[in-house]
Amino acid sequence: QVQLVESGGGLVQAGGSLGLSCVASGGTFSSRAMGWFRQAPGKEREFVAAIRLSGNVYYADFVKGRFTISRDNAKNTVLLQMNSLKPEDTAVYYCAAAAGTYYDERNYTLLKNYDYWGQGTQVTVSS
Repeated sequence: QVQLVESGGGLVQAGGSLGLSCVASGGTFSSRAMGWFRQAPGKEREFVAAIRLSGNVYYADFVKGRFTISRDNAKNTVLLQMNSLKPEDTAVYYCAAAAGTYYDERNYTLLKNYDYWGQGTQVTVSS
């Protein structure tokens, strides 16, 4: 059983930055790929970024060049640095642990391939 706890959300003006953190406990964090997803009001949860054990990273097109995902296996932590934030980035951000290892990187963008989720942290970007 893996427990995930996100932190670091808050209110920021457009163009600003925030750093999200997700700490894992109770499982084999270092053997799992990790992902960040987000859900805005009235919208479906969507993929933001993922990082594999190899360090390979994947991003949704709408965050490329602005967000950076990283992980520290010694601290069981995955981070999401968000720069140049826009009002449309406003959402609850969720950390998730992948259920398996996938050869096709597109699998890391799919919610159904993650079996543990955090409770989420609110990010609000004002215009």
